[in-house]
Amino acid sequence: MENGQEKPTTFFRFEDLRIYHKSLEYISWGYDMAKNAGTDPYVKLFFDRFLISAQAISLNIAEGSSRNKSQFVYYLKMAKSSVRECVVLTTLALHRNIITPKHYDESKNQLMEMTKMIGALIGSLQRSVKVGDHGNDEDETE
Repeated sequence: MENGQEKPTTFFRFEDLRIYHKSLEYISWGYDMAKNAGTDPYVKLFFDRFLISAQAISLNIAEGSSRNKSQFVYYLKMAKSSVRECVVLTTLALHRNIITPKHYDESKNQLMEMTKMIGALIGSLQRSVKVGDHGNDEDETE
């Protein structure tokens, strides 16, 4: 790095994953949407559910990262399920005029990018289990 300084290492390895940081950005985006949505109880209830699904993406990535590779894959698939929940909720929000078409596009673009990133990580882990571990995937990813 510049000035001879090394990048500080993190204690939790999931903090080194780009997908984890991307999911945190999405949660922040959701909080910004909720903050600007007004006080209608239906809208508040909607955003409560939306934020639970958005947070589940990050939470599954974090939880799975402490497991063996095949279990990490399972948790990443759960994170992808949460991405799909956010797709449904984003579509409902557009149809109910809770968000604008511009915000819908922003959400969908972020969700598509996260799905691709999670899929690539799953593929990488599955290849390493098949090639490197010869059926023994007890190696921790942290």
